[in-house]
Amino acid sequence: MTGTTVNAAAIVCGSLVGVKGGHLLSEKVRGTIMAGLGLAVLLIGAQLALKSSQVMIVIGSLIGGGIIGELLGIEARLEAIGELLGRRFKGSGKVAEGFVTATLLYCVGAMAIMGSLQDGLGGRPEILYAKAALDGIASVALASTLGIGVLFSALPLFAYQGGITLCATAAQQILTPPVVQEMNAVGGLLIVAIALDMLGIKRLPVGNLLPAVFLAPPLMMIFASH
Repeated sequence: MTGTTVNAAAIVCGSLVGVKGGHLLSEKVRGTIMAGLGLAVLLIGAQLALKSSQVMIVIGSLIGGGIIGELLGIEARLEAIGELLGRRFKGSGKVAEGFVTATLLYCVGAMAIMGSLQDGLGGRPEILYAKAALDGIASVALASTLGIGVLFSALPLFAYQGGITLCATAAQQILTPPVVQEMNAVGGLLIVAIALDMLGIKRLPVGNLLPAVFLAPPLMMIFASH
């Protein structure tokens, strides 16, 4: 859990810096920072998505995951948590938007999954250390624009990455390189969706699509045997 702990701490520290020092940046500068960050997120997501070698697995995962997410109302639940925090910290900024955006940005993707697996399998969590540095910098930019809600994204990140870390040993035989590749491809597309929202192009129900990442392994197991 060392890597995840460092990652969560970096988000908290970066968010505090962004919230306290955000007033030093003009709205125009913050907008430019968000645009740049959005483009970087778009690049990361596209690179992951294009590595897929089983497009039908990705499509099936997104469709099935979307149905599950809609039934569970994941997006609405995330927003409800953000609104609750918003009422608690009224006047502190766009808390709900910051919480949801940062949670999805930090939890979805190759580094979160692979870094947590590396940490859980006993290796030095170098991937999560690198991710902590990136997330810390991103938190400064996000918190300066979206407020203190970004800080609270450290909680679901700790639970999400920590859960993967604790389950890593039991899942060694399932999470083969081809399976992880397709999981990353699905996650990459979700990251692209996040980037589109950050750039003000289109808001998609990314929260309800999160189960798609975890549908890739069973679909790979089913169709790889045929």
